[in-house]
Amino acid sequence: MKIDLPRADGSVVPYTLGEPRAYPPPAAPATSRVAYAAAHVVADPLAGPEAVDWETTLAFRRHLWSYGLGVAEAMDTAQRGMGLNWAATRELIERSGAEARACGGRIVCGAGTDQLPPGPAPLNRIVAAYEEQLGVIEAAGGTPVLMASRQLAASARGPGDYAEVYGRLLGQVARPAVLHWLGPMFDPALEGYWGSADLDAAAESVLAILTEHAAKVDGIKVSLLDAGREVALRRRLPAGVRLFTGDDFNYPELIRGDDLGYSDALLGVFDPIAPAAAAALGALDGGDLESYEWILAPTVPLARHLFAAPTYYYKTGVVFLAWLAGHQAHFRMVGGLESARSVPHLVRLFELADRAGLLPDPELAVARMRAWLTVQG
Repeated sequence: MKIDLPRADGSVVPYTLGEPRAYPPPAAPATSRVAYAAAHVVADPLAGPEAVDWETTLAFRRHLWSYGLGVAEAMDTAQRGMGLNWAATRELIERSGAEARACGGRIVCGAGTDQLPPGPAPLNRIVAAYEEQLGVIEAAGGTPVLMASRQLAASARGPGDYAEVYGRLLGQVARPAVLHWLGPMFDPALEGYWGSADLDAAAESVLAILTEHAAKVDGIKVSLLDAGREVALRRRLPAGVRLFTGDDFNYPELIRGDDLGYSDALLGVFDPIAPAAAAALGALDGGDLESYEWILAPTVPLARHLFAAPTYYYKTGVVFLAWLAGHQAHFRMVGGLESARSVPHLVRLFELADRAGLLPDPELAVARMRAWLTVQG
């Protein structure tokens, strides 16, 4: 298959697609690592700007479960704080929880404070907002991920306020929760989370919380795009507390690990690369490190482009790839976020997805790409 692709300088060059890689669903989930894909939502293009196409959204979650991956629901990949309001998020958690129970899929769900107005709030109101969302998640059968809160970041006077809020929440969860350290490259409003813009000081603060409440913590998701910092934190975690990598740049090496340990995974990039991720984890189960590396190597350039600055717009690329791969019938997003990336950025994403073998139907991908380029002029 061939297609003419535009470049940023206005030129047009011919591009020939390669063959897609075959990644059949595994017989069973991988066992050597715990892996969740943070899943996107599919907008309903014929309804309002915050409307969700529930059938297609849930079908994509079944796709992820079919590859043995867990679903991380209602995380930032699902446009929390970027188009998806709390009412829709609540329905998403409830519907996905029911689907997970029906098919035996693993699911964790983000609990946040986004039903509150932007800006500072009293700590009691922040705790109450978290508690409301925790109640929805636990009723749906999910494991909670205590997402980083913009309101807490705007209100906390230091590490003690974080310790108070998280201590109150962890003291009441019905099952061990996952904490969430999302760096400012993913959300600038979270600068200085855990009480300091100094990441070494922030690490000490979160380690103190994890140590005090280790029995109520399953793990911590770390999204700082800094492999060395993640490994250093991982080696200091209390016994039984996992490090879930959220590093969409360095995930192959962090999941593989070293003689002193490894990271499990809770990744936005596992949404578009789910078949390859499942195959790589299966190879890791069998001790086949060469195949593990071979499978994931071509996904890394794709991931680094997908999450290029401004990183928080990676969701646009995730949905674009889902459309090209045939998982949904349109390239529209909640809140109109499909316009957040440039034409050259998405053209390059198309090429990198092809080179990674992740366009399962090249004819469909080319037809959609040509139609989209025509609309873009």
